[in-house]
Amino acid sequence: MALNYIWIALFIISFIIGLFKLIFLGDTDIFRMMVDGTFDSTKSAVMDIALPLVGIMAFYLGILKIAEKAGAINFLSRIVGPFFNRLFPEVPKDHPAVGQMMMNYAANLLGLDNAATPFGLKAMSGLQELNQDKDTASNSQIMFLVLHASGLTLLPIAIIAQRAIYHSKDPSDIFIPCIIATYVATLAGLIVVSIKQKINLFDKVILAWLGGITLFIGAVVWYFSVYLTKSQISEVSKVFSNLTLFGLPVLFILGGMRKKINVFETFIEGAKESFDISIKIIPYLVALLAAVSIFRISGAVGYLGDGFKWIFGHFNIDTRFTDVLPIAFLRPLSGSGARAMMLDNLKTHGADSFIGHLSSVLYGTADTTFYIVALYFGAVGIKKTRYAVPAMLISDFFGIVTAILISYLFFG
Repeated sequence: MALNYIWIALFIISFIIGLFKLIFLGDTDIFRMMVDGTFDSTKSAVMDIALPLVGIMAFYLGILKIAEKAGAINFLSRIVGPFFNRLFPEVPKDHPAVGQMMMNYAANLLGLDNAATPFGLKAMSGLQELNQDKDTASNSQIMFLVLHASGLTLLPIAIIAQRAIYHSKDPSDIFIPCIIATYVATLAGLIVVSIKQKINLFDKVILAWLGGITLFIGAVVWYFSVYLTKSQISEVSKVFSNLTLFGLPVLFILGGMRKKINVFETFIEGAKESFDISIKIIPYLVALLAAVSIFRISGAVGYLGDGFKWIFGHFNIDTRFTDVLPIAFLRPLSGSGARAMMLDNLKTHGADSFIGHLSSVLYGTADTTFYIVALYFGAVGIKKTRYAVPAMLISDFFGIVTAILISYLFFG
């Protein structure tokens, strides 16, 4: 229901702003630009996202099928089972979806976006099999998606690479701020959904796992900041991520050989699922990306930023962060749009300026909430998302606030 209202609002607000620009500012091109934007975005939804996703998904779903038959998914399920059984009480112990969710979270943690999406879609499909009301998001699906969308990552490789392209002296200096901001966003999402679903976060197992994850992230931050130089952080992040991205399939293939399964036929069996999933998500992507496109082209995001700058300007505080807020507003709607804004700030203000640093951290903190909702719920035919979108936006909010505060602390 929330997504329905937001989708309607994007169109109506864009239309009102377009009328204002046409009547009062004499902008006779605004509606042509918005119409062209719908054509471009709907084409992009099919040609640039859905169809290319078929190839990526075919590969990783094939690898995932090998992992399942080799026993890797069940192995992961047994390890994380005690923790996930408390966060996802509707999911039976040792259910394949547990391992699939773990694979998705692990891929996100390492910045392996291409691998995370197929694993996540497979996990959502597994959770849908357990869902009693096929049109309505289950508690487990909401918890999974909120934690996925919070974007917890240890290796923000793509952002580091972009900063290097724009001649940053220390491209990886946003490493620690990104980890802190995404971790806060993840905790916020976990707490919000747990309260709604009446999950006891003070359970000993949950506290032990959360404490262990916190210590692990703290240890990684400490090791990288104490023992590695800035250039080494960037190099280690890149090598480790790519090694993992290639090493996991090899590991699963070796596991399949050990189990004496036909690895190639198993891969083909899993890969066949990719086309059906990609076709299912096209209507959802077209609907959402068209609305986001006209909202961005109308200038609404810029007006939001100007409004916040005007408001905060009355409180006698540093308002430099308001120049970057359009990235925060656009990121949940459009990853490519937010990325374009980030790159423009890096080019205009410099990668090592406060604006450049904050743009990088903000972009790395939030995620494309509405794209994720359309992609994952669309893939399994969920029409009623319940409180998933508000929970994801609350998670984004805490991540954004933390990103701003931590950027002032590190770079202000």
